[in-house]
Amino acid sequence: MSVTQAVLAPLLAEGSPKPLITHYDDATGARIELSRATTANWAAKTANWLVDEIDLEPGAPVAVLLPAHWQTAGVLLGAWWCGAHVVAEPEGAEVAFVPATDLSSADGAHAAAAVGLDAMGAPVHGLPSGIADYVSDIRIHGDEFAPTTPIPGSTKALLGSDVDELLGLARTRATELGFDGSTRVLSTLDWTLESGVLDGFLAVLLAQGSLVQCSNADAAKLPGRRETERTTTDLGDHER
Repeated sequence: MSVTQAVLAPLLAEGSPKPLITHYDDATGARIELSRATTANWAAKTANWLVDEIDLEPGAPVAVLLPAHWQTAGVLLGAWWCGAHVVAEPEGAEVAFVPATDLSSADGAHAAAAVGLDAMGAPVHGLPSGIADYVSDIRIHGDEFAPTTPIPGSTKALLGSDVDELLGLARTRATELGFDGSTRVLSTLDWTLESGVLDGFLAVLLAQGSLVQCSNADAAKLPGRRETERTTTDLGDHER
């Protein structure tokens, strides 16, 4: 079972209509909600693109050089769903997912995908030849993904940790942080590899909690956000 199957299967089985990820960007004033089903659709499209367009094989390195963002959630879950090994350096990676504002950070990867990080998922225009626009390219791919072969637990998944090790680490962190299915996390953590992704993303989702991710956070807005979003715990430098 892949990391993504372990994350999404219990969430989708429960069928809750509540948002899974709510993303604020205080630099732009944007707010967007992703349901469990919508998150799964973005992940499936990403996985299908990786397999169909990049010919990705399980264990192949994929560089994810993106900030905490709802589009990054689709990239990470999509990569893990098809068995990718998420790494922090582009050198030798089959593909590097990079912000559209920093295309040079993909140097050394065999292919590059520019992620616009737009609140509404708008495409990126005017990209150099050979750099894919993540949003435009994945849209034509299916909303469901089925690996052609099962992803073994020994498959490398994140910075050398295999699937079983990564899931174990994330579950341990969920327990240590007190996350469960009723947890709604207000987080300002960036999704650095590996600690930020473990605490601020995987641990929340594996516990079947929900996430309110605040990027470029304005500290003055956080108290009101706790109230309106009905969060139950905090992650990040702003912790109470």
